[in-house]
Amino acid sequence: MWVDALAALARVDRLHHEFFHPASRGWEPPVDLLETTEGLILVVALPGVLAADVDLLIGGGQIAVIGIRRLPAAHAPARILRMELPHGRFERRVALPPGAYEVVRSALADGCLTVILRKLS
Repeated sequence: MWVDALAALARVDRLHHEFFHPASRGWEPPVDLLETTEGLILVVALPGVLAADVDLLIGGGQIAVIGIRRLPAAHAPARILRMELPHGRFERRVALPPGAYEVVRSALADGCLTVILRKLS
């Protein structure tokens, strides 16, 4: 139990540090930001990225999508002839329209992360 609590605190500390003191942002995935009557829909192109490798942070009028795209283990022994798909750490910060928002739901499917944000009154 304590191990889980300490691991969670370490993760929160790491995310806080990455959000407020970014060192290297890496590559930036393309995004779409759509407004609905209830809030916002953010769609981030993340082909080949696992959901466990993505974190969302919201604050200061923006949302940050931070994570890593790993080279598949099956590709490791191969000799690279061409590599155009970005790998490694990525970070994308998107300014939000004025107001306060909360993440209602997020799902990674078909290479796209879809984040539903509700505007708070």
